[in-house]
Amino acid sequence: MNRPIEARVDFGNLAQRLTRRAEALAEAHAESRKLAAQGNETRWRRAALVWPLFAKG
Repeated sequence: MNRPIEARVDFGNLAQRLTRRAEALAEAHAESRKLAAQGNETRWRRAALVWPLFAKG
């Protein structure tokens, strides 16, 4: 006997997590652009800018 699988998704929680990820990406992008405009090449050595979704903090 096959029963349909019930899936319950908390879309509010999903939206919050996606929003936090989008904010982290936007902040890293803005900081990287600012450093690039200043000619500062250290942006390539900053983990939070290179991998903004994996950085701590």
